[in-house]
Amino acid sequence: MSGNVRSRLLGELSVVSRRYVAAFALFNQAVADRLGLHPTDLQCLNLLSLEREAVTTGRVAELTGLTTGSATRLVDRLEKAGYVVRERDAADRRRVLVATVPERIAEFGRTWERLGGDWSPLFDDLDDAELAVIVRHMRRTVEFSGEQVVRLRGGLV
Repeated sequence: MSGNVRSRLLGELSVVSRRYVAAFALFNQAVADRLGLHPTDLQCLNLLSLEREAVTTGRVAELTGLTTGSATRLVDRLEKAGYVVRERDAADRRRVLVATVPERIAEFGRTWERLGGDWSPLFDDLDDAELAVIVRHMRRTVEFSGEQVVRLRGGLV
């Protein structure tokens, strides 16, 4: 690939990435509005639904990049909305865990499924190798974004 083509593609990728992030932020806001949640609370709920078991509020802070105080307030809001409950850790009664409420998570999942079902046709014309590139890109983007959050919160930028 010539330098000009690569440079043009990288420039286009920069623009389309910014549009993609903005479109997702607006989509996230619309879903949050629909569920009566704050967009950050929605994404926290999304991350909690991907965890295998109940987590501490400290883990919520790690997942979201929030301070522990802000994570506590976020959990308070999710608990008030009925999406999570706080429960004592059976192994260590001093620890409090945040557990999702299965019925509410199922409702949350159905909302994502209804919306996600519309996205499936976007991938119909892609072969397995193309899908693998997208998955690899998304994984790398998640990792890179996490690193950037740490840099931003640490005042390194």
